[in-house]
Amino acid sequence: MDQSDQDVRWQALGLGSAELRVYEALLNEPEHGTRAALARSLGLPVRRVTAALDVLAGRGFTLPPGQGARKLPSPVAPATALRGLIHLSQADLLHRSAELEELTGSVDRMAAQLLSTAHDTGAFGIETIRGREAIAERVAGLVVSATSEVALLDRPPYAASAPDGMPAPLNMTDPVRRGVRVRAVVDREGLSFQGRARGLDELAAHGVQIRVGTDLPTKLITVDRRVTLLPPTDAADPTASALLVSDSLLSHALVPLFEAVWEHATPIGSESHGQVTEEERELLTMLASGLKDEAIARRLDVHVHTVRRRISRLMQALNVETRFQAGVQATLRGWLTN
Repeated sequence: MDQSDQDVRWQALGLGSAELRVYEALLNEPEHGTRAALARSLGLPVRRVTAALDVLAGRGFTLPPGQGARKLPSPVAPATALRGLIHLSQADLLHRSAELEELTGSVDRMAAQLLSTAHDTGAFGIETIRGREAIAERVAGLVVSATSEVALLDRPPYAASAPDGMPAPLNMTDPVRRGVRVRAVVDREGLSFQGRARGLDELAAHGVQIRVGTDLPTKLITVDRRVTLLPPTDAADPTASALLVSDSLLSHALVPLFEAVWEHATPIGSESHGQVTEEERELLTMLASGLKDEAIARRLDVHVHTVRRRISRLMQALNVETRFQAGVQATLRGWLTN
């Protein structure tokens, strides 16, 4: 191995030529030597020798002078010092590797956060986003950037494929897996759309908190209570434009709006699917249609008290408190007849 290769190896351990010369001299320096004498013998300035001694001490190659007359640090045996330094370097590498691994898992979220702050939201903190692709991209970026909470209000009209750029149901499970709280209020009218109830059921099974409301005032998605996106609501052109609101005054109005709607909405449970008889299915279908107990009794040709007992048993089985909640649960579980 030539001298240049040796220098590279020592530099990898954080030691340069000056540190090596000082260390070799310490191994052979008389016990009563001084820094000045050491500097003269090496032809180096005292300041450079002092700096080299500090590096050697930090790397574990020297020990402080004892209580005797020795004025220079005591050198540690080369094999001991080198093994200790290598172990220290390995520990540093492992720590750095763990940091990089954690950083790699956060790349998408960090990029989305930088992207969200890079967009010009205008003088009043409002940005207009036009086009389905642009809206969908921004919504996806917002969801990825979430660190604490995503909150949604979702209602018709819906576009042909996905609801106006709102995230598809399974996409909303990603923030849940990262420990982000996800809450959604869906309009009761939307449950009638094909596949919508089943998608909401999957969301609930994955940990998304879902409630059902009536006549929701708007669509919106709020991330970490700092930025809110208002998707388009024009039924004739549902993807025309969306508004991204980051102004604190507007956000302080939109977040309380979500909380008010959430408070009055009906929770959807995440219980596992059970079985239902044809008689119970028929009863649930009539309940969902808004028929009164007396009308249901006439159709089933039973006493009204019998109908009420059956309804009570169904509500208990569904773990709900109101008939509306029973209808929602039955719809989500696909129990109602077409």
